[in-house]
Amino acid sequence: MKPKTPKNTDDYLATLSADKRSALEKLRKAIKSAAPKAEECISYGLPAFRLNGKFLVAYGAAAKHCAFYAGSVVETLKAELKSYDISKGTIRFPADSPLPAKLVRKLVKTRIEQRRSEA
Repeated sequence: MKPKTPKNTDDYLATLSADKRSALEKLRKAIKSAAPKAEECISYGLPAFRLNGKFLVAYGAAAKHCAFYAGSVVETLKAELKSYDISKGTIRFPADSPLPAKLVRKLVKTRIEQRRSEA
């Protein structure tokens, strides 16, 4: 049976262990602070943010890590992310070591600028 898609971010977070929930709540707060006009949504079953109707970033938890899906800014800021497990558009981190809020804000603001230049 397919797991039920969460209706909103709070539903998604409620299903997680305390350490993952805490790490992702910190991430959520940092994203909101960098993009106060962005709206929360669920995209592909994950908590995400849209800005002006377009996908901005998403995040989630897997069995052994948490992840921040920041798009191509991961490649742009690769040097600053060298201590993290990254792949195209994704930053993976352990729940007991959340991404620093300052880094998240920089990633989100860079992503917003990237979206503006695409328009």
